This record gives sequence, structure tokens and C-alpha cells, in this order.
Amino acid sequence: MKALCWHGANDVRVETVNDPKILNPRDAIIKITSTAICGSDLHIYDGYIPTMKSGDILGHEFMGEVVEVGSEVRNINKGDRAVVPFTIACGSCFFCERDMWSLCDNSNPNAWMAEKLYGHSPSGLFGYSHLFGGYAGGQAEYARVPFADVGLLKIPEGLADEQVLFLTDIFPTGYMAAENCNIQPGDVVAVWGCGPVGLFAIKSAYMLGAERVIAIDRVPERLQMAKEQCQAEIIDYEEVDAGEAVTEMTGGRGPDSCIDAVGMEAHGTGLDSLFDQAKQAVRLETDRPTALRQVIVACRKGGTVSVPGVYGGFLDKIPMGAAFNKGLTFKMGQTHVHHYLRPLLERVQQGEIDPSFLITHRLKLEDAPHGYEIFKHKKDNCIKVVLQP
Repeated sequence: MKALCWHGANDVRVETVNDPKILNPRDAIIKITSTAICGSDLHIYDGYIPTMKSGDILGHEFMGEVVEVGSEVRNINKGDRAVVPFTIACGSCFFCERDMWSLCDNSNPNAWMAEKLYGHSPSGLFGYSHLFGGYAGGQAEYARVPFADVGLLKIPEGLADEQVLFLTDIFPTGYMAAENCNIQPGDVVAVWGCGPVGLFAIKSAYMLGAERVIAIDRVPERLQMAKEQCQAEIIDYEEVDAGEAVTEMTGGRGPDSCIDAVGMEAHGTGLDSLFDQAKQAVRLETDRPTALRQVIVACRKGGTVSVPGVYGGFLDKIPMGAAFNKGLTFKMGQTHVHHYLRPLLERVQQGEIDPSFLITHRLKLEDAPHGYEIFKHKKDNCIKVVLQP
């Protein structure tokens, strides 16, 4: 089969690799009909995620047709269309039973690696390094899905791939980011980053009852989509100081909740951003937390900081004094996708949201390297790339 393989920073290639096979009775094989490039894939592309190996297959947002099932998979049949959560979960461990699917104890065969870095291991992830299990990803023609009996969600007739593809990651991720804010009637939510997750966080904040949403970015087409498609008030942080602007827009009090939908490769305009870039380049710092610093300082006293943006290691100059003295609540983590699949599918079926609104580019799988380039460098007004194998 054809698959997109990683060979180093800024080096991905579509190659012929072995077809996946059933390895466990709870496995399924799917023929991928749609897959997408995620913002967190760029962290791998840029070389910031450790334990990648040359030839690893990328991608964790994918769906398709079930072509083979293991003997213990009874919830789905050959020929069904299904979406695949990017987090891999067993369904029966301490954390899965408590609806914390991205913390599964049994799906990362390389848990010892994550334990050395994080103390404990999260779940396995598709296409996201050997630190998270070394699973082959879904930017390919076929994929093996472990624990398919609890992971795969059958898609009803009448829904196109593009309406449901983002249930695999970015729609639940944006929704969980907003849900973590514990939004109350009249709340103001500020979202740093108007990429795909940020846009879904804006939409979700309104679904959950926010009165106003303020969106911060620097890319004109992203800000335009946040304003026109998501009804957010917008701030271009290259034109004004974002922290000062949101404070002024909230009468000096600050937003009730702030969402960092940027993560480890944040850009900025201040000296701290320049220091981060220099230190990250020589590996004195793993992440660039410019956005995280801003949300902590901007959030109102007693507010919530929600972090769906990916962080991988060790951060410098975090204003913990502000966080402590303002009594902030922090909520973060990989998304418990399984928890959100059916409720968000129902919202799509009811016409409450059409997640395909943010797709700007549809490419063939063989054009995936080009897709990564335009997505990374914000070329051709690129916001979201969907690939069709």
C-alpha cells in the first residue's frame, strides 16, 4: 500500500509499504477513504517530537471502510464505514472505566518511555512516535485499528466523510477545550490560536453557552474564518498587544476562561518569544510557551485556563505567581475522544454544525508532502488539508 512516511525534520515521503495485518483478535483493518493533516502533525514534521524512526507512518485523523475484523470484534462489521479516535483505548482499565480514555493504561506498549519523561504513560496514539506506542498512522491507504471493539464508531448512511472525519480528533478536542472552561451564562471566553482546533473551540464555546468569544491570531484568513464562520470578535496580535486588548474588551476584568489552542510552537512579538526560539533551536528548551504565558496573565481572577494545544516537555518562564495569586484553574490533556463521539455525531446529524466548514484544501495522498508545506507555511490561504488515498 501507499503511505506517508517520516524520514526526518521537514522530510516526509509517500512510499510503498507492507499492508497492515490483524495481530490481535480485537483488531480491525480499515481501507482509508479520508484522512487529514493535523496541526500537531507539524510538531513531528518540524522535528520536535522525540522517538520518531525513519519510515514511521504519520497521521491520526482518519476514517474509512472496515475490510477485516478480528474474532472478538462484534460491534462493527466488514463493509461498515467508521471513524477512528486518535487516542487508542482498551475500554476496561481504571481510566477507561472512568471515561478518561486518553489515559488508558493498556494501549501504549512503550509505556516505559513515557514514564521516564512524564512519570506515567498516557494512551497510545496513532502515528505519533514510539513514545506513544509506535503505531502506524492513517495517512495511508489502509490502517490497523487496535481495540476496534471499543474504538471504531459506525457512521450512519447519509453523512459524507467530510461531515464526520473531524470526530477523530479536532472537533472533540475543541469541544473538550470549551467544556473544560465550565462555561456559565454570560461568560466571555478568549481563544489563542485560530487553527482548526481553535476554530472548533470557538464554535463549541458558543454551543455551551458563552456570550462572547474573543479570538487571537495573526493569520488573516484564520481571523476572517473566526469572525465570519464562528462569530468571534478578533484580535491580530501583531497589531496590538493581545493581553492588553482582551483586558480592555472585558472592562478590565479579563476573560472568564482562556483557551491555549496553540501549544509548543507558539509565535509572538516580544522578547520572550525571541528567547524561546533561540533556546528551542539549541535544545535548551523543548517548547515555546508564548501563548500559555499570555493566557495565564490575561485570565480573570478565579478563571479557568484550558490547554488543548500540545506541549511535549519542559517550559521556561511560566508566570506561576500570577496563576497562584489569581486562583486559576488549569484543565488540559489529550482528548478523551471516545467520550465525545456519539454526542458530537448527534449534533452533526441534527444540523447543529457542519464540521467541514474549515476545509480549504482537498488533495490526493501522493500530494501529502505538498500539503504539509502549505499547511506549515500558511500558503495559499491553507487552514485545513484533507487527503484522499
